[in-house]
Amino acid sequence: MAMQRALVLERQHELTLRDIDLPAETGPGQVKIKLHTVGVCGSDVHYYTHGKIGPFVVNEPMVLGHEAAGTIIEVGEGVTHLKVGDRVCMEPGIPDPHSKASRLGMYNIDPAVRFWATPPIHGVLTPEVVHPANYTFKLPDNVSFAEGAMVEPFAVGMQAATKAKIAPGDTAVVLGAGPIGTMVAIAALAGGCARVVVADLAQPKLDIAAQYQGVIPVNIRETDLAADVARLTDGWGADVIFECSGSPKAWATLMQLVRPGGVIVAVGLPIDPVAFDVSTATTKELRIETVFRYAHQYERSIALLGSGRVDLKPLISETFTFEESIKAFDRAVEARPTDVKLQIMFE
Repeated sequence: MAMQRALVLERQHELTLRDIDLPAETGPGQVKIKLHTVGVCGSDVHYYTHGKIGPFVVNEPMVLGHEAAGTIIEVGEGVTHLKVGDRVCMEPGIPDPHSKASRLGMYNIDPAVRFWATPPIHGVLTPEVVHPANYTFKLPDNVSFAEGAMVEPFAVGMQAATKAKIAPGDTAVVLGAGPIGTMVAIAALAGGCARVVVADLAQPKLDIAAQYQGVIPVNIRETDLAADVARLTDGWGADVIFECSGSPKAWATLMQLVRPGGVIVAVGLPIDPVAFDVSTATTKELRIETVFRYAHQYERSIALLGSGRVDLKPLISETFTFEESIKAFDRAVEARPTDVKLQIMFE
């Protein structure tokens, strides 16, 4: 352990930049990374404003941040696929490799997973971090640190697109044009969708999503989404619906949008249980999929970024210095409709 300066959530509504004792020794199978860029995630902001997410409660000071990229400065014993100087991004969840979930390949739902900035595990808004080499991934030379720090949220989009089992030429609908909704839309297009309808109430968010070829923005404040989808699909319905808003209201009308035999992928997390129309789901023989974080998506996400097929740079709204971290979080709390992703840079 060693004292490091970090952005610490002391308790609900209280952030400080101060020294805190964090792991510093690089053990076997681990690497030490000098952080370059860390994204501000909605979950980090939620801990700041609410002090908890479901069963995860901030009971003691916690370092925030889990969307990260940097440079390897030390390599532990037994690590052969990475070296000092490699530019990398890091998968923030460390499962128990021997758990049943891990052995089944679903390590993201391992109850024992240790996930950065999820109480009581510290995040990485600090200059250096030690991390397992198996969850540290080399970035191609043409992928920036800023993009590397966006692999984490993009991996959620990739998990959603994978769970949907998209077929080339599919039509999808994404409900919610926040950072995750937009990344789900990009992943769905990369996965073979011919077009993705993105629906939201905030026009500036829709304008950002509409920069991507294949995205059809729909402002549901002004337009009847079900009518739009019916017109686009000649009354048949969309092949895939991605629910990314977390709004209970979305589930009230969602069944109208999907074609018979289509799929609904739940990505957003409603705070309370929602009413679910089993009868319509059954008579349409709908498939329901769910997404919690991601598994086995980092290498695929990085490959898409490296190939140039996916460009996440338009989603970066503003960058702050490490010393401006509190300012960055206060800006995130404002939830400006023009902001998609805020990032904090160490150098």
